Amino acid sequence: MQLRYNFRPYPDASQRGALARAFGCARVVWNDCLRDRKEAHAAGLPYVKSAELSRLRITQAKRTEERAWLADVSAVVLQQSLRDLDTAYKNFFDSLAGKRQGRKVGAPRYKSKKDTRQSIRLNTNAFSVQGNGTVYVAKVGNLKVKWSRRLPAAPTSLTVTKDSSGRYFLSFVVDTAPDILPEVETEAGIDLGLSAFAVLSDGRKIDSPRFLRRAEKKLKRLQRELSGKQKGSKNRAKVRIKVARQHARVADRRRDFHHKASTQIIRDNQAVYVEDLAVSGLGRTRLAKSVHDAGWSAFVDMLEYKAIKHGRTFAKVDRAFPSSQVCSACGFRDGPKPLHVREWTCGTCGAMHDRDHNAARNVLFEGRRIVAAGRVETLNARGAPVRRAHVPAQRVEAGSPRKSQPTRAGIPGL
Repeated sequence: MQLRYNFRPYPDASQRGALARAFGCARVVWNDCLRDRKEAHAAGLPYVKSAELSRLRITQAKRTEERAWLADVSAVVLQQSLRDLDTAYKNFFDSLAGKRQGRKVGAPRYKSKKDTRQSIRLNTNAFSVQGNGTVYVAKVGNLKVKWSRRLPAAPTSLTVTKDSSGRYFLSFVVDTAPDILPEVETEAGIDLGLSAFAVLSDGRKIDSPRFLRRAEKKLKRLQRELSGKQKGSKNRAKVRIKVARQHARVADRRRDFHHKASTQIIRDNQAVYVEDLAVSGLGRTRLAKSVHDAGWSAFVDMLEYKAIKHGRTFAKVDRAFPSSQVCSACGFRDGPKPLHVREWTCGTCGAMHDRDHNAARNVLFEGRRIVAAGRVETLNARGAPVRRAHVPAQRVEAGSPRKSQPTRAGIPGL
């Protein structure tokens, strides 16, 4: 399986200038190639092939007076920018044809030097990890890196990024084998919420840190200071970086919280089941700020890839499953309840339920049922996926989307 490892480099002034040139050249190649394909499409001409674009916009462009500065950066950076454009077009065409699951992917767009994120991609021909702890990048030099841990294997590619707050990051892609943890007997169903970030089926609650809410006072002050500066001035640029750094701190704290919570859950449970929430829809309601502050999607993605990495079972319960309406003791469906109802009593068996704990227990039972239905892929001796014997779907799950299928460690493509 492939994993990414991110580290902070600290380039000096000359290296920052070289990286800025690399970002700009990659952006120009992307925009030139995208413009050629758009113009060909508007004129009714065939799709321009990558080989032709590479010859026109990279090889021949370096010999012209207008684009001679493309030779100042590594050729790998320019070729990778063209490959990234090909990938963007492939994702767009697959989305139009229905071959790609998930949300629709739009057509590639032009890049700007004012974008909040600048990046270049390199293969092993243009970078190397030195023995003294630095990372050599072609035509940039040896970058000093703050190593927080060792790389488990030699990296296969490197992405250098600069965010809106001026920080640089090195993202290494490494091929590693799954780190299978010892088996345990416990399983967990998880109900995600706002008052409590997560409630587990065993009754444990993970409090919501509300990182954005806690930083709002300082963010408001900085935003007022930013709005009072003249556009285009150096003072406005300084305050803009202050605002970006404050938002970056909030995002870093949230990400750190997600990693620690998801790792603990995966280590403590052999199987983890979570509800597939419609976060994009909830992000358009009056609770939008709190929903985005919680970061449910990022947390669920971490649970999924860590389950694959450590050999745990992971399954998403369909969002249409009425986890808050069913009594986890007797199975009676008591009907929908408004959000202010946090505790309720079953009208059939008389059991007293905490709303979130009851929902987590129902998610656990439904996740077990999904796994027991036989919709789990395992691996044969050669490492190829083998599906278990077909089990007819029950009436209540007919037509459920494929994205709710559980995953197991080692499934290709995830």
